[in-house]
Amino acid sequence: MVIEKLTLHNFRNYEDETFTFGEGLNVLTGRNAQGKTNCAEAVFYLCTGTSLRIRHDRQLIRLGAPCAHIAARARTRFGSVTLEASVFENKRELFVNGNKVTRAADFVGNMNSVFFSPGELRLIQDGPDERRRFLNLSISQTSREYCTALARYQRILDQRNNLLKERDASLILETLPVWDEQLAVYAARIVRHRRRYLSRLSPLAQEAHAFLTDGAEQLSLAMDGKYPDDEEEIMDKLVREFAASRERDMRLGFTSVGPHRDDIRISINGTDARGYSSQGQARTAALSLKLAETEIFRELSGEAPVLILDDVMSELDLPRRKKLLDRVKDIQCILTCTHAERFLSGTPCTKCRIREGKIVP
Repeated sequence: MVIEKLTLHNFRNYEDETFTFGEGLNVLTGRNAQGKTNCAEAVFYLCTGTSLRIRHDRQLIRLGAPCAHIAARARTRFGSVTLEASVFENKRELFVNGNKVTRAADFVGNMNSVFFSPGELRLIQDGPDERRRFLNLSISQTSREYCTALARYQRILDQRNNLLKERDASLILETLPVWDEQLAVYAARIVRHRRRYLSRLSPLAQEAHAFLTDGAEQLSLAMDGKYPDDEEEIMDKLVREFAASRERDMRLGFTSVGPHRDDIRISINGTDARGYSSQGQARTAALSLKLAETEIFRELSGEAPVLILDDVMSELDLPRRKKLLDRVKDIQCILTCTHAERFLSGTPCTKCRIREGKIVP
């Protein structure tokens, strides 16, 4: 998969710019706060329908503009595809090959990307929300069934949580079983996909981590939630868990069990990485997960995704920079940095310098 052209109109600090990318390494250079990360963010948004940096899409709109528009043309193994997104104050419109789509599942996955930045340390060091988000974004790009199940699960979960805030206890107890049955159906699908994904991700992450550390450290991943193997059995177990937690949920005002509470256990040399890893270890572990994610996309879709490396090189020592560049040499990579000359040392690439939201010679 290769993104050939990216157009930004009133997106972040860009007024109107068009980027042309090459097949291999693409390096966006410039001083800090010039718009390099904004360009990378636009690519990721068109691949996933979301941003890793904001809560509300309206934050993507250039100051003083009524809306933002981004578009990309990519070459895939199935032919050319064009994706567009128009973001307004209170809504957005998504297009695939010029046709408007209303479901996120129809937009996500037409182009695949993996995003890594120094902020991805959250994946190792922060709470379960970050690791669930990683799973959700990654699996949704490769499975429309998962994307749809996740959206429906979240809708039902919101309705169940709203019900739990009612003051009429008899109404809650009468209605909850209906929501629990529906919630368990989609929860079981989510669990099945996550388990299958993690069984692929774990050995690939272990191998990437061993490569980056020259075998000095061993990385291991495991799902925190305990579920049966069969989807029907998972559903039955969750129905029982929802029922058992009803009184507690009524006191808390939210649903306290289910896949929206699950986590991934990440260990380095048998020790919990969240509480005991150094900054360097956490960075290498997070990068290993992203490299593993890249290989999963290649395996499932038959082609590599676009790898976005945002200000990563400044955080790595020289040997790991060289290892990383060697690892990604056969896929399209968009890399942002302030001083490309420090680590490229003759590496073939397409360079683009950005200044104040504009492409400059």
